[in-house]
Amino acid sequence: MANPDRLSGLDAAFLELERGGAHMHVASVMTFEGSPPSYEELFEAIGDRLHLVPRYRQKLARVPLGLGRPVWVDDPSFNLLYHLRHTALPQPGSNAQLAALAARIFASRLDRSKPLWEIYLVEGLEPAADGTERFAVIAKTHHALVDGISGVDITAVLFSTAQDAAPVGPPASPWAPRPQPTEGELVAGVIQDGLSDPLAPVRATSRMLRDPSSAVGRLAEKLEVTGSLLISSTGAAPDTPLNRRIGSHRRYGWVNAPLELFKEIKNGLEGTINDAVLTTVALGLGRWLRRRGVDTDGLVLRTMVPVSVRTTEEQGGLGNQVSALWAPLPVGEADPSVAFRAVRDAMGDLKSSDQALGAETITEIAGFAPPTIASQAAKLQARQRLFNLTVTNVPGPQTPLYLVGRRMTAIYPVVPLSEKTALGVAVMSYCGRLCFGLLADYDAMPDLGDVVEDFEAAMFELALAAETTRQPTPVRERHLSQTAVTPGTVSYAEA
Repeated sequence: MANPDRLSGLDAAFLELERGGAHMHVASVMTFEGSPPSYEELFEAIGDRLHLVPRYRQKLARVPLGLGRPVWVDDPSFNLLYHLRHTALPQPGSNAQLAALAARIFASRLDRSKPLWEIYLVEGLEPAADGTERFAVIAKTHHALVDGISGVDITAVLFSTAQDAAPVGPPASPWAPRPQPTEGELVAGVIQDGLSDPLAPVRATSRMLRDPSSAVGRLAEKLEVTGSLLISSTGAAPDTPLNRRIGSHRRYGWVNAPLELFKEIKNGLEGTINDAVLTTVALGLGRWLRRRGVDTDGLVLRTMVPVSVRTTEEQGGLGNQVSALWAPLPVGEADPSVAFRAVRDAMGDLKSSDQALGAETITEIAGFAPPTIASQAAKLQARQRLFNLTVTNVPGPQTPLYLVGRRMTAIYPVVPLSEKTALGVAVMSYCGRLCFGLLADYDAMPDLGDVVEDFEAAMFELALAAETTRQPTPVRERHLSQTAVTPGTVSYAEA
């Protein structure tokens, strides 16, 4: 039986993609109302729940000579003090300072010699407009540990749906790390997993390289997808300012709007909330590109949109069960109604094309490849410009969540940047709000604040096109360094 603690092909690929300035962690910035808990209080709350997510006490072990994918093993030196960190913002503790802190945290790579996650308790956040105290929590987890869609399930371990939730029951027995596997045992595990013939994937890869069209054709036939669909998704995406080799520093910004607004947009324009989200990104980036001097006439960007392929039985499991759609973004279309229809029709075609299933099967093939081949494939992918940016849209809970009795007021997600994508847009709904988090390369996008404002303007345009009356902002604060503070705009910061 296969080793259940071995990384999948996709999870291992995330490790290989982590090179240069690219860091493959997902993250979030969460704000809460009320006085912050003490470090000891939060430490105890998380410690009491760790037995519910045993992976959070595990680290990666490499197989000698790269004969197999890494495995998860218990960390005998696990110490929650390392993973739970405590910091405070300097006065006045603005949203801009919080975003700047988050950008610095997101810019650093997780230590692979330890379990791949960190949580920061952030004090010193300025009060809300009504004077209510606030604090923040910043979480960072490697993509190989949990994917951005099923990861929502894990928050149920750390958060409760009631302010006075009952304590979590203790584990059946105290945690004790399992013995570390020896190098011989790691190699034996590869053999047990049926990977004892390293030449088999080499031969398969060699055949595919000699006759790629027939290999793609067989895959397409299996999936009942045309070969042209698969081939069309592997050509180069348009060359834009979004596609520059990134460095190690980041900028981060956010904007949120009522979920009801997006429901009115999708109802008025006859589509889905995801159509409205993607059109917001298309309209916003179109404005930004034109301001950058880019000719957007007829320009259509290619966006990677992750989708879950996890079955109902697999919900709650750790590890990635995701695939991707290559969604077109009509950034050259300034008319919001026309742009929305273009996105809606394209997404409808993609969903009926089984493109996600095709990508899932390609991922399964990656699971067969030994790490040496997977590493080379990751390097090849990094050199290609397969897409312009990633946009994720994750449905979150619509009832309040509480952390040690304090209500969460907002959650701004983060999607990682690959080597040649300078912007990632992550969207998550929570408690009647739709929260956009924008992570950008520091050097490639010094004007991220303008992009955030462009997104807000796009929401207004879509609202007007759908003949809605609700405005897309109750929280509109702007804090731009070296810029006058202007009430009535979005939150943005850089670091």
